[in-house]
Amino acid sequence: MPDFHVTIGDVSTFSKTVGESDVYLFAGITGDFSPNHTNQVYMERSSFGRRQAHGALLVGFISTVSTLAIAHCRDDLTETPVAVGFDRVRFLKPVYLGDTITVTYTIAAIDMTKRRSTANVEIHNQDGVLVTVSQHLLQWVSNS
Repeated sequence: MPDFHVTIGDVSTFSKTVGESDVYLFAGITGDFSPNHTNQVYMERSSFGRRQAHGALLVGFISTVSTLAIAHCRDDLTETPVAVGFDRVRFLKPVYLGDTITVTYTIAAIDMTKRRSTANVEIHNQDGVLVTVSQHLLQWVSNS
């Protein structure tokens, strides 16, 4: 059995300012044109006061940082890492259009028998507020 490709404590990050085009392109791809994301006047009347990014868009950014976390593994032809799920995804605070988010992906556990790694994920906004948490699971699949 080959050594594992990541180590507990490995950290990767990804930062991005969430723009209007991100939200509208995501809405177009998914068909989710909820007024929470696309109608400024509607949201100005809400307690939030402005439009929010889709939670599923934030999950997409988790996928981005997971790819960064395993980029160094792509030269290894013995196993292919694939996402097999998310556990405990929680949207704690809204992410508004114009917010800059930082996604932090930390390898938290490795199961050598199952060839699986688990990462704890946190997303903070530009003010350091924790807006999303999750666990992400990768399966390391043999290429033989």
